[in-house]
Amino acid sequence: MPGSANLNIMLKAARKAGRSLVKDFREVENLQVSMKGAGDFVSKADLAAQAILKEELLGARPTYGWLAEEEKEIDGQDPTRRWIVDPLDGTTNFLHGLPHWAISIALEHKGQVVAGVIYDAAKDEMFFAEKGEGAWMNDQRIRVSGRSRMIESLFATGLPFAGRTDLPAVLQDLARLSPVCAGVRRWGAAALDMAYVAAGRYEGFWERRLNAWDIAAGVVIMREAGGFVEAIDPEGDILSEGEVICANANLFEQFAKIIRND
Repeated sequence: MPGSANLNIMLKAARKAGRSLVKDFREVENLQVSMKGAGDFVSKADLAAQAILKEELLGARPTYGWLAEEEKEIDGQDPTRRWIVDPLDGTTNFLHGLPHWAISIALEHKGQVVAGVIYDAAKDEMFFAEKGEGAWMNDQRIRVSGRSRMIESLFATGLPFAGRTDLPAVLQDLARLSPVCAGVRRWGAAALDMAYVAAGRYEGFWERRLNAWDIAAGVVIMREAGGFVEAIDPEGDILSEGEVICANANLFEQFAKIIRND
């Protein structure tokens, strides 16, 4: 199992923030029945988890940069390295008492993601990878699935919500993909969608209009699990453009052709 000093710092930080979120998640389930609702409480839980991650990661590596969902970017003294962090991916699930959300931590070095951790604290599933060291879930090595027929394959995506303008494009994707596959899932946490493709639970995943912190850790975990990951625009950059398509090696070309409408 990989175990560099940086990866160990990431795993420890994820576990610590995970304990805080699990405690708050139990409270959310109680708050669901109140008229006041749980929104403010969840944003506090999110910020508390981010504070833990910041303290652990920047405390251990104070010269690294910092890019995270809930605050402005910090340029580190070391311009070649930065942490890319989402303290709670799947906030809406968390808010509704659905146990499908994750902490996502990536380490970027010279523009490349070199280590990633995605922690599903509710189920205690820790997905992680370091460049060149393979991908893991807890103490098990993980690989993308070996399926090669679209009709037997399961895919995942996110659906635009709250009036976002990209809904027509996604509906067209679904119209092309659904008739030729075994199903499409929409579970509301992009980091876990990528981890699930890496673990062979889905055959592929695609989504547009994401943020770097939603997908950075998933990129290295996917690649180390033997999967293919690209931007939907083949010339594009995954992190800066916030769009991704990934799948096992057998299906990537067929799947990408459908999503890109080539």
